[in-house]
Amino acid sequence: MKTFKFAALAAALACAATAALAAGPNDAQIAAIVVTANQVDIDAGQFAQAHTSTPDVKTFANLMVTDHTAVNKSATDLAGRLHLTPEDNPTAQSLKKGGEDNIAHLKTLSGPAFDKAYVDHEVAYHEAVLSALDKTLIPNASNADLKALMVKVRPAFVAHLEHARHLQAELGKSGG
Repeated sequence: MKTFKFAALAAALACAATAALAAGPNDAQIAAIVVTANQVDIDAGQFAQAHTSTPDVKTFANLMVTDHTAVNKSATDLAGRLHLTPEDNPTAQSLKKGGEDNIAHLKTLSGPAFDKAYVDHEVAYHEAVLSALDKTLIPNASNADLKALMVKVRPAFVAHLEHARHLQAELGKSGG
């Protein structure tokens, strides 16, 4: 059941990104997607900070909050300089709903089950976001500065994914 939820989230994000690609999202829509995707991970990280007792999970959650907050600041600063108002769209709405569903699910868990669910979601989420960056967001950005920002932050998302996968493996070894 849990694996299905994570797979469903990744599939929903991939479908939303594919739909956005077919429609060719504009820069205002891409800005909304970037800000929403980061906010979803900030919210999950803040929730995990408050609910995990595992030091490695807390450290990872702190990193998610810090890094994604910095990316959102860069994105909103750039949007302001470009006079670009993020435009709500189905992909951003899907991301927001998925984030809310994730936190609702996490609220039902504690201890090792919480840690595993949080980290499993982070793996699936970062895989889906990287796919959306590569297949939809970067290719469709028409503003060079917006495209450059996404290209610049992509390696951090790859590092987050690798960190989450490592943590996932460690939690698996400890029976968590």
